[in-house]
Amino acid sequence: MKRFDLRHLKNDFLGRLEELITQELQVNEVGIFLLSVEDFENVQKSADIVKKTQNELLNSLRFNEVDWTIVVKRVKQ
Repeated sequence: MKRFDLRHLKNDFLGRLEELITQELQVNEVGIFLLSVEDFENVQKSADIVKKTQNELLNSLRFNEVDWTIVVKRVKQ
């Protein structure tokens, strides 16, 4: 399990999220991503990235006004 803090990227985290899922996680490894979501559409876009990369979104949780956590399991090479 790896943890990635992308909050410093604000709403520009989508490209980095995809890169980390595809390059930093091993198959069957779980990644926890901390995001700062100022635009709620980015929550859906992050779920779309997980689906596009053919991996599994295990959880998506808002834990304060702007911070969000998604948990992703890498299932595809």
